[in-house]
Amino acid sequence: MAATDRTALGPLVGAIDQGTSSSRFLVFNAKTAELLSHHQVEIEQKFPKEGWVEQDPKEILNSVYECVERTCEKLKQLNINLSNIKAIGVTNQRETTVVWDKTTGEPLYNAIVWLDLRTQSTVERLLKKVPGKNKSFSKFKTGLPLSTYFSAVKLRWLLDNVEEIKKAVNDGRAMFGTIDSWLIWVCICGKNGGIHCTDVTNASRTMLFNIHSLEWDLELCQFFDIPMEILPKVRSSSEIYGLMKICPSLKSGALTGVPISGCLGDQSAALVGQMCFQDGQAKNTYGTGCFLLCNTGQKSVFSEHGLITTIAYKLGRDKPVCYALEGSVAIAGAVVRWLRDNLGIAKSSQEVEKLAAEVGTSYGVYFVPAFSGLYAPYWEPSARGIICGLTQFTNKNHIAFAALEAVCFQTREILDAMNKDCGIPLSQLQVDGGMTNNKILMQLQADILCIPVVKPSMPETTALGAAMAAGAAEGVGVWSLNPGDLTAVTCERFEPQINPEESEYRYARWKKAVMKSMGWETTEAPSNGKPK
Repeated sequence: MAATDRTALGPLVGAIDQGTSSSRFLVFNAKTAELLSHHQVEIEQKFPKEGWVEQDPKEILNSVYECVERTCEKLKQLNINLSNIKAIGVTNQRETTVVWDKTTGEPLYNAIVWLDLRTQSTVERLLKKVPGKNKSFSKFKTGLPLSTYFSAVKLRWLLDNVEEIKKAVNDGRAMFGTIDSWLIWVCICGKNGGIHCTDVTNASRTMLFNIHSLEWDLELCQFFDIPMEILPKVRSSSEIYGLMKICPSLKSGALTGVPISGCLGDQSAALVGQMCFQDGQAKNTYGTGCFLLCNTGQKSVFSEHGLITTIAYKLGRDKPVCYALEGSVAIAGAVVRWLRDNLGIAKSSQEVEKLAAEVGTSYGVYFVPAFSGLYAPYWEPSARGIICGLTQFTNKNHIAFAALEAVCFQTREILDAMNKDCGIPLSQLQVDGGMTNNKILMQLQADILCIPVVKPSMPETTALGAAMAAGAAEGVGVWSLNPGDLTAVTCERFEPQINPEESEYRYARWKKAVMKSMGWETTEAPSNGKPK
């Protein structure tokens, strides 16, 4: 678009996209869904002990402020008036748990990230209270199995182990939230009258929320022994929560007074951004983890094959709630980051793709990246990562290829489960997320699924979904979600190129490797504190 056209852009909508590995701020044209500008800052993940994953809530907040500031600078360079930004949406890594002091505005501990495994002993202790130790005891209330993955057990651990948090709860100073709650509370005045809220999609990932009554569940709060007064108020995914407040001396200070009016957990946001509004439409997002969601409309469907039931969205206070079946894979992009940061076999994600491309095969190597146990469809916390099929011929290229293949095999497992639960196999897979820029991965995925993979040319669908929810909110009304008004998206298509027999053979070998990864870890540690 030429610079002279910039003044006639019409309304714009911003989106804060706070993910596991980075924060971004993106600005879209509400009429065309065109991405006009964005900025990204990588976030440090802390691993203080084996299996522990933490982030600094202040670093997360500052990274968001930096992204907003830099994006505003870029918009000014493009001669775009910041007053055109009519709303801001928030989308976030789900389950990650923060507790802060409402009087000082300070976090009381690092955020415990969704991938964190420290709560395995907490899970086992809680399971002893359940008849038959049934992990799915709350499935029909929450849609979720009892797992280290969800927020309730992380919060229970914090209450058990952090004196400052115990004291703050007793003094009535503590606030709990997922990342969306923390950001919204701070961005709308913080300790000077911040709004303590979350949306239904994020609430549905805590294991404390009844996905039918759309309320915090008293029985579950009693089961986990969580005081209900520290929980945020649950709102819809599209309504004005409050007005943005930023230091006036900053360029982004111009956004002070702009409504924050959209909030969706990242996977729900991607479902909206991919325009999967019809019952049966599905998308797979490749980020730190991998998440396949299928819209089941206004009825909640409960899986018989290891998937979870979650809230897809509720796009307005008076709008109906829609549900989704979800297949969650813990490690996808994280395996590429691990090859880069831990093994040092590549300096960048692009280099991992290049290494894999040079060989075009894993040469019989299979990599199961169960760094945080296995999520769907197994829900097996005792699994750990393995690489098998190694020979003297194996080199780093084969391992890079096997790592990419692992992402595709894990997707195949959750897609198979989804097809069984839905009864109607998907004829193609809509994909998004950072890893979809990797063409080798996308072709591999089509080959392993034996169906076409379809990638939108604008891959930022998670942020787009948050922007759509914010722009469509009552009182903002700059983005129409009527099917006839939604912009048609141009896509790149990857067709399967290998015969199904070869695909099935490789998949069967992968399943064999998965079986070998299980039952590895126990929580009964020897006296030196190191796991067995």
